[in-house]
Amino acid sequence: MFTTLIDCETLLQRLDDPAWVVLDARVLLSDRSAGETMYRAGHIPGALYADLERDLSDMRVQGEGRHPWPHDDDFTRTLGAWGITPDTQVIVYDADQGMFAARAWWLLRTLGHSAVAVLDGGFARWNALGYPVTTDLPEIRAVASYPATFDHSLLFSHDDVAAHLEHGGLLVDARAAERFRGDVEPLDRKAGHVPGAVNRPFARNLGEDGRFKSSQQLFAEFAELLSGRTPSDMVSMCGSGVTACHNLLAMAHAGLVGAKLYTGSWSGWISDDARPIATGG
Repeated sequence: MFTTLIDCETLLQRLDDPAWVVLDARVLLSDRSAGETMYRAGHIPGALYADLERDLSDMRVQGEGRHPWPHDDDFTRTLGAWGITPDTQVIVYDADQGMFAARAWWLLRTLGHSAVAVLDGGFARWNALGYPVTTDLPEIRAVASYPATFDHSLLFSHDDVAAHLEHGGLLVDARAAERFRGDVEPLDRKAGHVPGAVNRPFARNLGEDGRFKSSQQLFAEFAELLSGRTPSDMVSMCGSGVTACHNLLAMAHAGLVGAKLYTGSWSGWISDDARPIATGG
């Protein structure tokens, strides 16, 4: 069973395994239709397309950021439509860095589905290795809705985050340093960060080759960040609850399990003008 990462070489050997489902989670935030266009232009054989807004978020929800967490019933129906059961090994990939694939990974993990892994290096590495790509759309064998609900103790609301910080908890923002400081803000209407948060950009989880660092190196880096706290004392956030999942994935790969996700993240925090904002380092 693969529970955090899987390499392209291993996936290639299991493409025909009926107990495995591969999800393509590629997306461009600047062009909402680009992800599915890329999928239709060529994808890993057998892969199904998982759209960030249609499948991995609930865009009807207001005040919970740019990518609100989906309702249990909606997401479990989506999994059933993809043919995913508790016995399915799920593999998720995106273009390269794994930030969108990590969102799907965390959704499944919070349902209690352990057998889900992100393709290390994503579609970019798959292509670089010369592995097969197809435009054929796979036949989907739909099943009943996935029989589970989210573990909401792992999903923090705005009020949960405020209380967490008040009691000395660790809030880690996965956005790039310049966005955290408030120097720039390309996506949201206000710049800065939640007062009391610290910054660990998700890109630090990757090595020079674009793949995840070793579990040993990630353990050392996150242990330093935790500074004696346990993983359960940490909440991960970002701009909209997507790249924050990359830090959660990296931690799990390092054997550090128990951190939570602030689902609304920065775009949700600033939905209420009464919430405080900090800038700078």
